[in-house]
Amino acid sequence: MYHFSFRRVCAVTLTSFFLALSASSIAEEEGVSPSTIEEIVVRVHPLHAEGLAQPVEILQSDELNRVRSPSIGETISALPGIRSSSFGQAVGRPIIRGLGGPRVKVMEDRIDSLDVSVSSPDHTITIEPLIAESIEVLKGPSTLLYGTSGIGGVVDVHTGRIPNEIPESLSGTIDARGDNNANTESFAVRLDGGSGNFAFHLDGFYRDANDYKIPGFAESLAQRAREEAEEDHHDEDHDDHEDEDHHDEDHDDHEDEDHHDEDHDDHEDEDHHDEDHEGEHGDDEQEAFGELPGSELKTEGGSFGLSYIGDRGYVGVSVSAYDARYGLPGHSHGHHGHHGHEDEDHEGEEHEGEDHEEEGHTEGEESPPILDLSQTRLDFDARLDSPAENISSVNLRVGVNDYEHTEFEEGEAGTTFKTESVEARTQLVHESVWGITGAAGIQISAREYSALGEEAFVEPVDTDSVGLFYVGQRKFGELSVESGLRYEDVEHNPTNGRKRSFDLTAISLGIIYPLSNDWTLTGQFDHSGRAPIAEELYSNGAHLATQSYERGDQTLEEEIATNLSVALSYRSSFLDFSLSVYETSFDDFIYQSNTGLEEDELPLLQWTQSDATFNGFEIEANWVARSWSGGSLDLSASYDRVRAQLDQGVQRDLPRIPPQRWQLGAILNLGDFMAELSYLEVGDQDNVAPNELATESYEDVRFYLGYDIEYAGSQIEIFLSGRNLTDDEQRYHTSFIKDLAPQPGRTVEAGFRIEW
Repeated sequence: MYHFSFRRVCAVTLTSFFLALSASSIAEEEGVSPSTIEEIVVRVHPLHAEGLAQPVEILQSDELNRVRSPSIGETISALPGIRSSSFGQAVGRPIIRGLGGPRVKVMEDRIDSLDVSVSSPDHTITIEPLIAESIEVLKGPSTLLYGTSGIGGVVDVHTGRIPNEIPESLSGTIDARGDNNANTESFAVRLDGGSGNFAFHLDGFYRDANDYKIPGFAESLAQRAREEAEEDHHDEDHDDHEDEDHHDEDHDDHEDEDHHDEDHDDHEDEDHHDEDHEGEHGDDEQEAFGELPGSELKTEGGSFGLSYIGDRGYVGVSVSAYDARYGLPGHSHGHHGHHGHEDEDHEGEEHEGEDHEEEGHTEGEESPPILDLSQTRLDFDARLDSPAENISSVNLRVGVNDYEHTEFEEGEAGTTFKTESVEARTQLVHESVWGITGAAGIQISAREYSALGEEAFVEPVDTDSVGLFYVGQRKFGELSVESGLRYEDVEHNPTNGRKRSFDLTAISLGIIYPLSNDWTLTGQFDHSGRAPIAEELYSNGAHLATQSYERGDQTLEEEIATNLSVALSYRSSFLDFSLSVYETSFDDFIYQSNTGLEEDELPLLQWTQSDATFNGFEIEANWVARSWSGGSLDLSASYDRVRAQLDQGVQRDLPRIPPQRWQLGAILNLGDFMAELSYLEVGDQDNVAPNELATESYEDVRFYLGYDIEYAGSQIEIFLSGRNLTDDEQRYHTSFIKDLAPQPGRTVEAGFRIEW
């Protein structure tokens, strides 16, 4: 149908920038009122002013500062209904109500992160939490505004890299911190200033962490039991083989004494082999105890942004860079299907003999792989206010990206992933017309993706999409009704393989009804489709990140989700309470099925489709228990759970679905001092998919202490925090390597933050 040239889109983007800049230069020099910016509550949605039927979570200011982590997923994982996948401390994609991967769109300032984090669970999101001003989460389908990749929800990280107002004076932030677990050192700085009609932004960040400490073995008890059972099975096969050889020797040898000596020697050799094997295994277990090999991390980067601001809007551009180098724990490259003596590899299980020793990472042997990535990104943002009658604003937002990462094995370059991407969206917000306020827009994206090397399990693919959308809101007395629709066309064009095109539609209807001054009832219905991503269609190769051989299906059809959610909330000066219940039914849900077969001596995982249902609920309460002059005591509690099953089959549970979780917290504010204590308990997960191991429950006790100091016009906070104070073994059931890589043990972090 169409194909977008990467260079052509870049040219259009730059042309649009200079045209918009020329238009702004003739505007009056009054600037944008800061109060206008402060009124924005939910920037990710154009209808924020009247409230939203869709559940929204926002992390900002002090609350965000207390939970910043190396990954976006981990940073927001304590929010109700939100979890994180994990592949060591460097990688953590958000999971919203049990849905993750390509079903959750992660954005930087309303444009996709434009990395390859959806293509594999060991690929990180290229957004640094230390530079985030706020993080907004839309829970549930968000396909109307942001496309099919938002069928499970949207996470938008606001960075402020493109200024949209002129600051009154030079302002900035310095954040420095370190911890005792991985000896992490983190540093971030930002500056915002301006003169006349121009405003600029500058930021930089750095993070360096060693392998982190863990409470016990890297492998879970269930994983070790599985390996022991398979080793016993291997030994039985070995004994049977020895018996056959012994029988042949008996038949051929007529000298009993010689035969006795030979038998004795064979027995000694076998014992020696078993002792060697036990020694190897013991060394491996000891090596993977107390510290997680391959969990080191180093990131650095920064950005520069410049905007011209007039009386009716702004136009700006930013350039940013992100570089990272991190290990891949529980990950063995390059040892599958090429050696006749290797055992079967089942989801991270160790091999016998030579490969078994390599998994242990003992001295002089194979070390964990390293992923080295680099991303350069150009962003453009422009807004024109009141361009015509009944039009509130028109906004153009563009992101252009050049991304590359290489996976190194023993210092040698292995697989290299490259992607050049562009995403552009234009949005028009109109004032009330026949009582309806709304927004219409168009979104265009183009992606050129390639993976070259030993583990390139997906052929190069170009993916293009165009989407048209409209969302509107109208009030009928006290009742507010939201509705919208979207049409999108997605096209995959592989170098080798079948070209696929998908025509997708989405509709949404939501209501907000105040039952009283304090109680509000909201509900939302969504019916939307998602096109399969390239990896689901064209995968065909060994994928050691998931310890499997992945095979796509080029005949996959679109995935259809029908979602219904209802929420009841109470808001007063001393208590906030909310209860949300939801169910999402999928037609042709796309997932990986363990076929029970092998390919290249790895379990064969086949991308397939079947109907499925996700349902769950979330409860959250925040109570101002006591308030006095100069202080307050706030208490909080939350509980969330989700269940996901195929609609048919004997073993219907889907893999990596998070278990139930509840949290308790208390915050004491006393003048310049604040203290927070929280307790989290995650239940065990025994509703597992075929060949998936159950996960045990765990606890997490955390604290945060902060003290504010005012000095020379600056606000200085000195803080001390602790995580996993009980040093409990924590394994995220949402992680592909949860049985090979637990979360960090007891961690204490100290640092300071300066704002002026």
